[in-house]
Parts: sequence; structure tokens; C-alpha cells
Amino acid sequence: MAFLVRQTLVYAIPLMIVALAGVFSERSGIINLALEGMMIFGAFIGVTCMNVMVGLGWFDAVKASGNMWTMQWLLLLAMMVSAVAGCVFSLLLAFAAINLKADQTIGGTALNMLAPAIVLFLVRITAKQNNLLLASGDSATWFMIKKSMWGFDKSYKFGFFGDAFLNKVYLTTYFCIILFIIMSVFLYKTRFGIRLRSCGENPQASASLGINVNKMRYAGVMISGALAGLGGCVFAVTTANASANGDVAGFGFLALAVMIFGNWKPLPIAGGALLFGLFKCIAASYNTLDVNGDGVYALASIGLDSNFYRMLPYLITLIVLAFTSKSSRAPKAEGIPYDPGKR
Repeated sequence: MAFLVRQTLVYAIPLMIVALAGVFSERSGIINLALEGMMIFGAFIGVTCMNVMVGLGWFDAVKASGNMWTMQWLLLLAMMVSAVAGCVFSLLLAFAAINLKADQTIGGTALNMLAPAIVLFLVRITAKQNNLLLASGDSATWFMIKKSMWGFDKSYKFGFFGDAFLNKVYLTTYFCIILFIIMSVFLYKTRFGIRLRSCGENPQASASLGINVNKMRYAGVMISGALAGLGGCVFAVTTANASANGDVAGFGFLALAVMIFGNWKPLPIAGGALLFGLFKCIAASYNTLDVNGDGVYALASIGLDSNFYRMLPYLITLIVLAFTSKSSRAPKAEGIPYDPGKR
């Protein structure tokens, strides 16, 4: 059961933070279908940043010193670089949607096609193959927090809570949860957040109060890009074994589904991310999933085809959206270019 909780969080956290990224953009009035592309770009930049650190000998120095907590700080640095890269990449969407008043759906789709093309091109130049790896072997375990890092020996038993939340977990999990809470409060409890949301509901009324609608929409898209890029880096480290190949397994589109399911509100989004994360966990580890710890792999013993389990998260997405999309309420001015002369 502890393994199930750990793995569910691993899959839910990128969904949660990227869905919140979509909220910032769409609450400002800009449809952001490019979350997938921003994640792909952020994942590539994150792995590239970590490769640079390997080349500089930083990781080897940390492993030689035995202070593995420093490895967590290096990971956080790579995440920040990915956030900046995602923010820069999102300017393409902001410029097209705000300055050129282009169709935002088409613009987002174009970026989703552009990102993997750019990433694969750069990966082939730098790595001479289709997959950019941090190192050989299980690189993701470098960033896991194990019980020895807390000062406990191997014989010490944590119990369910410790095994689920303290042993073999990623610092990215708790960093993203804290960031999610901070950004949610920022969106709903600050003057900036209120102004941002007003631009997605009634931009003309906002402009009449002296709010620069275009600047607020630029800010919303850039924050969205930063969070999506960071989410891409988290995905690359925790689920892709610290590699980048121009693909994030559709997590950007799943994040859009989580955002719609959560009605563009942080708390329901967190619940939706956990739901989809659970089914992603089942799809990825159904054949080794021992829920009760008794050595019985219940799902594997059912005998269903493996493709059914791989399809399950997306099937659940369709079912959930079919029942919840009618009650979803998008921002009123979402997708509508701002026209100062319109009242």
C-alpha cells in the first residue's frame, strides 16, 4: 500500500502543477493547449542542465562527499532553469494570441508540434541519438530520499506513514505541493491574482479600472509556461529516468483534462490529479503491484491484456470528462482576443 501511495504521488504531482499552469493562463483569458509542448521543452532543458552539472563534475563531487542532500539542491536548480525555459517558450503563445490576435487553439496546437521537433533536433545534435540520458543505469534513484539520509540505519522500520512519505520519495514531490499551495493563494488572495482573473472574465471592465489587460495576460501565460516547464522537468526526473526524448506520455493533455475536471479551481484540481495519478500508477506497475504486501499481484493474476491497463488512464479521462464537462464553467472571456473598443 505504501508503494501505491508513493507511485500515485509521483504521477499526480506533474499533473497537478501543470494543470495549475493551465489555470493561470486561462484565468487571464488565454487558452493554453500548449502545456504538452511546454512540458517537453522543460524536460529537455532540465535534463540538459543536469548533464552540464555532470560534465562539470558536480554530481561526482556530491556522491564522493556522501552528502546526498546536496543532490536535491542540484535538482532544484535544474527545475528552476526548466521553469525559466518554459516561461521563455510560452512567449511564443503570448505574442501570437495577444499581439497578433491569432486563434489560440491553433497557436497552442502549433507549439505542441514545434516543441518535440525542436527537442529531437537538439537531442540528435548533442547526444547523437533519439534519447538524451543523464547517465547509464537508474539515474532517477540519485534524487530519491532514502531512510539513510534521515540518519536511520537499514534495520529501522518506518511503518506505513514513513514508507509512504519519507522513504524512497522525491524532494520534488514536497516542493511542488508547497509551490502549488503558494501559487493557489497567490491567484486567489492577492491583488495581482484578482486582477488576473478579472481579465479572463471581463477584460473591458478591467481596463476601465486602469488594469493593463495585455500585460496581465502576458503575465498569466508566462507564469503558466514557467509552471509547465517545471512540471516537465519533474516528469523527466521521476518517471522518465532522467531522460528526454521529445515525449511526456501525454501528461500535458491529461493536465488539461484535470484542469477542466477541477473546474479551473486549485482544490478540485489536486483531487483530480490524485485520481488520474492513481490510474497512471496502476497502468505503469500493474504486474508488480502488491497492495497488501503479501506477495500476491492481484491485477496481474486477473489475466487482462497489458494494453488495457495502459489505456486505463485515458479511458478514465474520457469517462470523467463526459460526466463533468457539462457542469464546468470556463472563464467568460477565455479565447477571445481583447478589443479595447468593444464594450
